[in-house]
Amino acid sequence: MADPDTTSAFVAWFKDHNGALDASSMQLSDIPGHGKGALAVRDIPDGHTLFEIPRDLTLSTRTSSLPERFGRTAWKNYGLDKGWVGLILCMIWEESLGNTSKWSGYLNILPSTFITPMFWTDDDLNELKGTAVVDKIGREDAERDYNEKLIPAIQSRPDLFPPSTHSTCFSVERYHVMGSRILSRSFHVEPWTNEDLEEDHDHGEEDGSDDQENLEANVSQSSAMDVDEPSENAEPPQEQTQKMDEDGEDEEDIDNPADIAMVPMADMLNARFESENAKLFYEENILRMVTTKPIKRGEQIWNTYGDPPNSYLLRRYGHVDVVPLRPPLKGEGNPADVVEIRADLVVAAASHRSKGDMQERVDWWLELADDDTFVVETDCEVPKELISLIHLLLLSRADWQKLQAKEKLPKAKLTSDIIPIAIEVFRKRLEEYSTSLKEDERLLEDPALSLNKRNAVIVRLGEKRILKCTLERLQSLKTTVGRGNTNKRKDMQPSEKSGQGKKARR
Repeated sequence: MADPDTTSAFVAWFKDHNGALDASSMQLSDIPGHGKGALAVRDIPDGHTLFEIPRDLTLSTRTSSLPERFGRTAWKNYGLDKGWVGLILCMIWEESLGNTSKWSGYLNILPSTFITPMFWTDDDLNELKGTAVVDKIGREDAERDYNEKLIPAIQSRPDLFPPSTHSTCFSVERYHVMGSRILSRSFHVEPWTNEDLEEDHDHGEEDGSDDQENLEANVSQSSAMDVDEPSENAEPPQEQTQKMDEDGEDEEDIDNPADIAMVPMADMLNARFESENAKLFYEENILRMVTTKPIKRGEQIWNTYGDPPNSYLLRRYGHVDVVPLRPPLKGEGNPADVVEIRADLVVAAASHRSKGDMQERVDWWLELADDDTFVVETDCEVPKELISLIHLLLLSRADWQKLQAKEKLPKAKLTSDIIPIAIEVFRKRLEEYSTSLKEDERLLEDPALSLNKRNAVIVRLGEKRILKCTLERLQSLKTTVGRGNTNKRKDMQPSEKSGQGKKARR
């Protein structure tokens, strides 16, 4: 629980630095199960401004003076302009300045302990085996940046980074803490331009909707950038706003790492699946948090992370969402959950029936489709790219050569020869977990289960439900096809959503 004095000091700091807060509408409080958050202290109407943040009060590599003092050329030479390492260094440096830093009142209220998998024990991490979380934690990548970029940089400027502070302020532990703060709390804040304003107006409704709505921010809650979800440095998935990992693995997905910023006060709002009732908007000199629907007194004020899957929420924020699921799934979980299926599982399942050079076809697929991971969502539809890849692997040599000449992927159609291979893919994917679906359901009934393990079980259970549902539908379709009734099944069409994976590192 946060110290009330620290909260009061933060609010005072915010106001002293030209931040505007409507304290008659909103207050920061400790909320059971959610840490610190914002509560409505009165009924608040839709379209009400809760607080305003001067742009220069956001903390980024644009607003910190460190990059200029270090020298822009040297900043680039040390690789501090790529990924998150530059922002992490700025935050550590500002913290090392103590009360002389412009952001001291803000940094003092930020958490220094986290319950994300980055800080889990090996025993707890084993509970995530088979999930989309394991390969995206990124601790090794983060520490590589620390050792290869940050350490050489601070050693080169003892005037800015006194050697006596290296083992304390600039330790790898502080590096991970700052990286986790960015991962869980940063926003994507682009510079203001007239072009941005015009573009936002173009997206407004034709009926002349409120100008405020047309100014909806390029400011988006930074939830990490990868469905391959990167590390503490690190998925959101598609509708999510772009974010980055400490290791900068996804830096190509964002225009400029300098757009990643810490936004005081805005990052105090929590988020929950489809609960958003406030949103950050931007103007030339300020960012404004505005309600998007009426909020009753005593209710929590929610921002949005874009409703990502639990694997993403756990990795970035250390919590999961559990709400009623939607058909075809039953029970409770996260309706935004996804399962990732690697292309190598597809290749292995099709290998015994392939009629040509598998590697040649896989290489061609990677060049043309740029996808080595397929994403299955809670609609339990087979991704069309997965089906297309199976078709590619099964083509005769002559048909394969024709396809090469056209540079066009095979159509995604679930035929009698494709379905059995797809079934094998989903079976093999289910086998990658160390527990069964029923075992996980029983584990959740244990009141003594630790928080970390409970969250891990919820994540893997959500993935297994999707796999089981899709597998059952494929098996049913196989039976229907076997009877020659392919036209009677319209509930098992391939998903139109593209695979969300990144090209294989080979």
